[in-house]
Amino acid sequence: MEQVKVGIENLNLYYENGKRSLHALKNLNMQIAEKKVTAFIGPSGCGKSTCLKTLNRMNDLVSGCRIEGTVTIDGKDIYDPRTDVTLLRKRAGMVFQKPNPFPMSIYDNVTYGPKIHGIKSKAKLDEIVESSLRAAALWDEVKDRLKQSALGMSGGQQQRLCIARALAVQPDVLLMDEPTSALDPISTLKIEDLMGDLREKYTVIIVTHNMQQAARIADNTAFFLLGQLVEYTNTTDMFNNPADERTERYITGRFG
Repeated sequence: MEQVKVGIENLNLYYENGKRSLHALKNLNMQIAEKKVTAFIGPSGCGKSTCLKTLNRMNDLVSGCRIEGTVTIDGKDIYDPRTDVTLLRKRAGMVFQKPNPFPMSIYDNVTYGPKIHGIKSKAKLDEIVESSLRAAALWDEVKDRLKQSALGMSGGQQQRLCIARALAVQPDVLLMDEPTSALDPISTLKIEDLMGDLREKYTVIIVTHNMQQAARIADNTAFFLLGQLVEYTNTTDMFNNPADERTERYITGRFG
């Protein structure tokens, strides 16, 4: 029996600008399993990235954004007014589409979060750097140049560094918004392999435009269309036997 990590109940999201209102997410309901990779797929503008960003309240940063409904992690409502958003974003780390390392050393990139959360011991920080870079399959490539600028790394290495930076604060959930779309095929493969390893410790939720990628790496897949959740099931069933005709048209390329 899969343990539920993230719950979404009757979730509606609106962008309001003066008299105009866009209903971007429409009554979403889903339960996301712990220690699995869940993929969100669908055409551009369908709401998958918007949904991802509700899971660590990144939408709080968007003016005119209004949310109704409930989002829980481990049964606790993350939109409860008493929620500490800084701690929430520690628990639900985010990796973005384009690698965004800080303009500082590789070492300082990884220790940035732990230092904010009060870790000062050099020995402890050294340990976090090594374990996070190992978890991101990057340690062997950069262990001899930890003091060099992260901006000198390749794009694929930078993205794995951003994953290491997210892992350094020991999140429960790792949110990835098209993490390989800006990368070459070899770097993409490394990050896909990495996601397979990460599911042993973390709940991974990935937005991807690449259906082959979802089929390769995800345990469960959700198909979004026009702000609605059309279908959500285990990945094998979705790709081999979709329940909804719209899903079938999308994954066979007969969409639009």
